[in-house]
Amino acid sequence: MLSIMNFRRPHSLTAWLQILFTGLALLCAQAVAAAELRGRVVGITDGDTLTLLSVRREEIRIRLSDIDTPERGQPYGDRARQLLADLAFGRDARIEVRDTDRYGRTVGRVFVGAVDVNAELVRRGSAWVFRRYSNDPTLLRLEADARSARRGLWALPEAQRLPPWEWRANGRHH
Repeated sequence: MLSIMNFRRPHSLTAWLQILFTGLALLCAQAVAAAELRGRVVGITDGDTLTLLSVRREEIRIRLSDIDTPERGQPYGDRARQLLADLAFGRDARIEVRDTDRYGRTVGRVFVGAVDVNAELVRRGSAWVFRRYSNDPTLLRLEADARSARRGLWALPEAQRLPPWEWRANGRHH
């Protein structure tokens, strides 16, 4: 009798472990699925904020993670907004969700097809890497390349290249 119980016990433990790991795998899969949004870009607010119409027909405001673009009214602000529109407006997009900001916007990395829109804005000189929230080495390299090539906002006179976080802090957005 003892040998039968010893035989069944490990089997039972193995079964419980399999159930536990299967449950954890399902939870992880749900978390990964929840961390990604898909839909069509239906609005562009500024150079780093867009509106996504999700596959569930919900409008979701998306703040592009890791970057900051000139504000409306700031030098190069309209061009940054136009570039985001050129890259994403009316197109299907995938958002890798990173966070929710204090304004309730979903913060994420935006992909249109194979294009990493966040990185493309930096590469073309329309955005700064937002160092307060990112230290992505790829983005930092793209920013350094854009600066040295004087692409986009980096071609502006130095006095007009005020980072947007400083521009906002100075109250120039009013």
